[in-house]
Amino acid sequence: MKTAISLPEAIFKEAERFARRTKRSRSQLYSEAIAEYLARHAPNDITETMNDICNRLGQFDRHFIKAAAGKTMKKEQW
Repeated sequence: MKTAISLPEAIFKEAERFARRTKRSRSQLYSEAIAEYLARHAPNDITETMNDICNRLGQFDRHFIKAAAGKTMKKEQW
């Protein structure tokens, strides 16, 4: 989806330099930045979604789920 946004010139220039340095398109950079921002500011959404999935799937070995989730979370950069 296309959208137009306004940025302060200093942020735009820094983003342009970063995009070139990391060989990303401007769209890719902004998309990744927004996704990261949302993940950092709405962590409960992830937990709620995982809980909903577990509830819909029924009762499983909670010890296994907790151990698997713990290993996965340790691998992620926060």
